[in-house]
Amino acid sequence: MSNIRFEAIKLSMNHRAPGVQESATLCSEEKVKDYFARDVFTRERMKEYIAEEVLAALFDDVDNGRTIHREIAGIVAIGMRKWAMDRGATHFTHWFQPLTGGTAEKHDAFFTLKDGTLIEEFSGEALYQQEPDASSFPSGGIRNTFEARGYSAWDPSSPVFLIGDTLCIPTVFVAYTGEALDYKTPLIRSTASLCHAAREVCAYFDKQVKHVHANLGWEQEYFLVDEALYNARPDLLLTGRTLMGHLSAKNQQLGDHYFGAIPARVLAFMRELEYEALRAGVPVRTRHNEVAPNQFEMAPVYENVNLANDHNLLVMSIMERVAQRHHFRVLLHEKPFAGVNGSGKHCNWSIGTNTGINLLAPGKNPYQNLQFITFLVNVLMAVYKYNGLLKASIASATNEHRLGANEAPPAIISVFLGKQISAVLDKLEHASADEAIVINAKKEMKLGVANIPEILLDNTDRNRTSPFAFTGNRFEFRAVGSSANCGAAMLALNAAVAEQLLLFKQEVDSRIEQGQPKERALFEVIRQYIVSCKPIRFDGNGYSEEWKAEAARRGLNCETSVPVIFDQYLLPETVKMFEATGVLSEAELHSRCEVKWGTYNKKLQIESRVLGDLVLNHVLPAAKRYQTMLLQNVLAVKQVFTAEEVATLNARDYDIIRQIENHSCAILEGVEAMTEARHKANRQTDERSKAVAYHDCVLPLMAQIREHADALELIVDDEMWTLPKYRELLFTH
Repeated sequence: MSNIRFEAIKLSMNHRAPGVQESATLCSEEKVKDYFARDVFTRERMKEYIAEEVLAALFDDVDNGRTIHREIAGIVAIGMRKWAMDRGATHFTHWFQPLTGGTAEKHDAFFTLKDGTLIEEFSGEALYQQEPDASSFPSGGIRNTFEARGYSAWDPSSPVFLIGDTLCIPTVFVAYTGEALDYKTPLIRSTASLCHAAREVCAYFDKQVKHVHANLGWEQEYFLVDEALYNARPDLLLTGRTLMGHLSAKNQQLGDHYFGAIPARVLAFMRELEYEALRAGVPVRTRHNEVAPNQFEMAPVYENVNLANDHNLLVMSIMERVAQRHHFRVLLHEKPFAGVNGSGKHCNWSIGTNTGINLLAPGKNPYQNLQFITFLVNVLMAVYKYNGLLKASIASATNEHRLGANEAPPAIISVFLGKQISAVLDKLEHASADEAIVINAKKEMKLGVANIPEILLDNTDRNRTSPFAFTGNRFEFRAVGSSANCGAAMLALNAAVAEQLLLFKQEVDSRIEQGQPKERALFEVIRQYIVSCKPIRFDGNGYSEEWKAEAARRGLNCETSVPVIFDQYLLPETVKMFEATGVLSEAELHSRCEVKWGTYNKKLQIESRVLGDLVLNHVLPAAKRYQTMLLQNVLAVKQVFTAEEVATLNARDYDIIRQIENHSCAILEGVEAMTEARHKANRQTDERSKAVAYHDCVLPLMAQIREHADALELIVDDEMWTLPKYRELLFTH
């Protein structure tokens, strides 16, 4: 039987960019503005299908966060169906985000039977809600097998769109008993809570602010692997990462891939991906090579956090589909290859007002800068108080391998501000209130400490080791994993900041009620916060051992076990914060932890079983064949040469034979121990204990087995090795 690895290599070398697709032709002939959002039922497009007075009522409800009346939904559904069918749609689906981390959909046709006659129909009720089986999705105990009822309900703030012949309707997903079973529901709640809290604080500076919104700009990193090589690696196929494989002699050490010329075949994939994304209304703008070989990145223009999250999930789906047309497979796993960069999803987060002000952007005068400093310091306080929770929001079995390795952020949450902003906060901390506050005759406030200098955009350097970095007019949450739903991190951040802003307002109002001038009250509370949250500020090397020790001294969360990190969701202060902001109830928090622990267990169970299969059925047979060949050579040498010559000629062969035997025995012992550890973990009675056992007992054994398998890869004859190697996976494009 031929070696599947070499068959895969042969196929991959013959793969070329597919013939020009219709989409690529259109892309080259049209301007982006002509096809952007072509497959989206935008507000402008709705005017062609829905009466003006109905749209006015709909937009008013959406913009003010009110529930849409069912009568309005019924009229909208008629226009929505007509638009979709005019575009060739035959089905519709509620597109939602269960706790699996991906998206889900069930397609229904635009017709029904009435008195035996087939008629086209799409009612307001069908638009408004559907009833997916809630027991078939992760619920953490909220729904049982015999309690299957759950509802998906239309989210009118995110526009519907077409994928092929199907109208996709973004929806929330909740249990029959009302609890959220998805990421979208608490994300929407968190943005509403943040809007309310930020608006209250904005009133100190501008009474015209009526609405505040959170913005998100995600940067999606990913790897591309030729489909033939991908299919020849069972670990990639089943787990999304390589469970074994020795690092290629050349990898990323020369830095020649980063921002390099994009390979022609990859560029063809990117062009079609961008075209499909733009048609779906996703404003993708940036593409480039990333640091690791065969690693790339794309990024859009910033949008409202709820819509941006929907768009990221949509792009991840489009990626998979387009990649297959180009004979690629997309790897969204955070660490598909050991020893080179993993992939993140940097989430650039900011908050803005309806008056057009970015609350995290420095102003043009001291008064505007006070507003900026107010929101900046409150974000710092929120991140400081909930640094463990934010780490839990990005923790997973997959992201666990990425954090703290090869330019990924460390597994300790800290904030990078840069020299200029840090200097301003230090001056404010040490200035007296009398020095810092000057009220002129017009009652305008100025800050002392050199009046706070004009703070420019891009006033900071970049720190790639910081998990939460201020980058001029926003914070970049760099620790989010490439396969993650951004909503998990964003809802935690939104809720924490919302609570902190409300506490800030209470403290300031209390001082004002006691007779302090507003400006002095604002300054004194800000200065108090600057001192309190100082431990979260760190501008140095997050990879250093010194920082780990320093972070522990500062009281930051330094836990590295993912199952234990999830405990942060259930701390009394966390439960209180989420309930006070109305984002998640205690029952919902418990259910999410159960889901997270359960997912962790399942992923490690699958990985350990796949690793066992690989080493027993691929690695060891190849090693034994090579060992047998060497033994036969030893015997042949003995028949030809003298005893003295044999001793010299066979010395190297003897050494290799012993190495193969030692590594093979270690693998067999490791697999046996790993299997027993897995069985022991599975006997634990609760998901948390099981997850801790997998982390503490199974994961280390997997690393040990890999070490011996990778050693054999270097020893065994290349023609006998059956699995595509890193040099082929990373450098074939």
